[in-house]
Amino acid sequence: MSSSLDQIVDDLEAEHAALAGVLDGLSAPDWDVATHNPGWSVRDQVSHLAYFDEAASRAISDQEAFQAEVRAAMKSGSDLEASYVERGRGMEPRAVLAWWRSASSALIAGARTADPKARLPWFGPDMSPASFITARLMETWSHGLDVVDVVDGDRPDTDRLRHVAFLGVRTRAYSYSVRRMKQPDTPIRVELTSPSGETWILGDPDAEESIRGTATDFCRVAAQRRHVADTDLEVIGDAAKEWMGIAQTFAGPPGGGRQPGEFPKEKRE
Repeated sequence: MSSSLDQIVDDLEAEHAALAGVLDGLSAPDWDVATHNPGWSVRDQVSHLAYFDEAASRAISDQEAFQAEVRAAMKSGSDLEASYVERGRGMEPRAVLAWWRSASSALIAGARTADPKARLPWFGPDMSPASFITARLMETWSHGLDVVDVVDGDRPDTDRLRHVAFLGVRTRAYSYSVRRMKQPDTPIRVELTSPSGETWILGDPDAEESIRGTATDFCRVAAQRRHVADTDLEVIGDAAKEWMGIAQTFAGPPGGGRQPGEFPKEKRE
């Protein structure tokens, strides 16, 4: 499932373009439509992406300055989320879109200069450039999904989901540690059908416990954009069921996820 850094950057750029196609078609009122993330509008979702794409670009271009910036923010106890949400809410929709376009373009340009063997700083542990850009792709896809879930926009899933699926499996241990839970030693096989019809096998191919279904469903659950009950995933085994109840691809404290019935199956994409 791993890809060269150039391919991951290409896929992130394509994910940016797919979201831009949706955002370009929004009306002014669309930007203030509430999303399924409580308290956040479409505008807030895009502001989140813009802020962290800007931060990611700085982490690539000037690591020492970025690290100093993070230390200063932690020392001051400033609320990063409040700061970028406030900034976006003070802008006209076209300015929020321009902010994100500029930030995402700068990130792509910076990522193309990154040394694949380097380590890049972030708000948590340092990461390889491949993991760093994969995380930005996951964020673009998942926050973009928050947008297309509530507005009239066409952004179909593609096989770029392989990056999100791969991250979903790799973050199994993190999903437990962030909740201070002990991860079972039980191996799990993840067998997914990609949007193009390919079969992806992740995890332990010989495991008795398993998760089977579409990459579309698995990635939505792993990114906490759907409750597993609102998908067609076949989850076999206690450890697999526990994992699908707490899966979390994104960094930070445990997310609230989605509630059963929030996305009835007949209304899913």
